[in-house]
Amino acid sequence: MSNQIAPIDPNVDPYGYLGIIPNTDGSITRSQIPPRPFSTTIPDHDSSVFIKDFVINPIKDTWARIIIPREVLNSENKLPLVVYFHGGGFVMAITIDTPILQKICATLAVEIPAIIVSVDYRYAPENRLPAAYDDCVESLYWIKNNPNELLKKYADFSKCFLLGTSSGGNIAYHVGLRVAGVSEYLKPLEIKGLILYHSLFGGNERTKSELRLARDKMLPLNVSDIMWELGLPIGSDRDHPYCNPMVEIQSNENLFDQVKIQGWKILIIDCDGDPLIDRQIEFSKMLKAKGVQVVDCFSEGGFHGCEYFDGMKLKELTLVVKEFMRGN
Repeated sequence: MSNQIAPIDPNVDPYGYLGIIPNTDGSITRSQIPPRPFSTTIPDHDSSVFIKDFVINPIKDTWARIIIPREVLNSENKLPLVVYFHGGGFVMAITIDTPILQKICATLAVEIPAIIVSVDYRYAPENRLPAAYDDCVESLYWIKNNPNELLKKYADFSKCFLLGTSSGGNIAYHVGLRVAGVSEYLKPLEIKGLILYHSLFGGNERTKSELRLARDKMLPLNVSDIMWELGLPIGSDRDHPYCNPMVEIQSNENLFDQVKIQGWKILIIDCDGDPLIDRQIEFSKMLKAKGVQVVDCFSEGGFHGCEYFDGMKLKELTLVVKEFMRGN
């Protein structure tokens, strides 16, 4: 990987890589806090899409960006709705305005095609989990209750998918579990499936892939350990269900009852260059054993989040997501 991907070596300076400075009292200082645009039409970063930002909750400082393919603006056809939760390990000050997120959302919007609602949520450790889950659940009710004309005109609420990358994949999974049993309260929003890309999961016991890629240039063990230390509720270890889904899956026989009743499918995507690959494979096998409809896509090579930086990988990802959505 080039220095453009990781300008700070996470194995040398993990806190600098995360954009934070640890303080002696256990708090952190952020090296940079990105600005939050509210309720503004954004200048054209990409001529293929129209984008606009909206406040979800001004008290929590959460907001959403709606991304619409320009070719649909003069059409009567409605497109599927993808609610997107970005990554950043719950800790990094990444927002939906970050250029690499703009690129992936615009590509998904145009190539699927779909209406994308990219959601911003609160960071840890200032707001530890489950704050991000709470914010993203709230975003679904915001979409349901929002009188926004863009969504009313262009989005097909009966074909909604939750898509998350890295920690966003973790969020999509946990948000999906939360709302599966309250689907009636979300109507006319109807979730058809979850798309989990390189989902950030963990556990106390290291997997073979984590040990093999312990000094990975994108997600080394020291960085993932710091993110969990700062993201999980105080006093929790990495076998907390927020981090290690296998714990809850094994202990709660009825965990996926509502997911199965709703007929949701779950797409799990990863590559063997990601330290998390063994967890994704185990996760997929366990969901299938529990009777959940799972489609998995495990590829060779790559690295954690490689589609953000490799145009060909992004194209491949888009095709996988498009095919999955077509089948639902």
